[in-house]
Amino acid sequence: MINPFSKTFSSEELGVFQFLCQIRFFEKLKDVEMASFFPAIHNRKYLKDEIVFFRNDPSQALYLIKSGTVNLTLDIKGNFEIIQKVRKGEAFGENSLLENSKRIYTAMVSSEEADFMVIPHFSIQEIFNTNPKIKAKMMTSLSEFYDQNNQRLFKSYQNSFGFFNLGEMFDKG
Repeated sequence: MINPFSKTFSSEELGVFQFLCQIRFFEKLKDVEMASFFPAIHNRKYLKDEIVFFRNDPSQALYLIKSGTVNLTLDIKGNFEIIQKVRKGEAFGENSLLENSKRIYTAMVSSEEADFMVIPHFSIQEIFNTNPKIKAKMMTSLSEFYDQNNQRLFKSYQNSFGFFNLGEMFDKG
């Protein structure tokens, strides 16, 4: 039975929901929860080789790729090494979900152009402050994302026969 008092959404909004639910950090949210982000979403276009952000920049936004590809890189002795290529339907800049974080990689557009939905950090934090259920769901997704990354890191370390010192990862010096 349809609730006559429930919020109805336009076909454009339904399209945004369909896109957002493909993105790991939004997949646990209901449509009405995703709608909280609508006022905060900005659409941006970048061109090939354009830097979206640099490593150590403040984490000021979450980027959702509508089209194109982005290389996530680490600068090692003046060279940029690609650690991951992200594509349509994926997000990057995920540590903007955390407070007071800095970027851990550089993001550079690798396709001729790329279209993003961009959600500013301050908007995310405002939504989290007013809706703890949204925050809990998205932080669970972020935790799962980081857990998978740790598993890949440790597997890579095992497969590389220890060519780097994993103990440095936990060194607080």
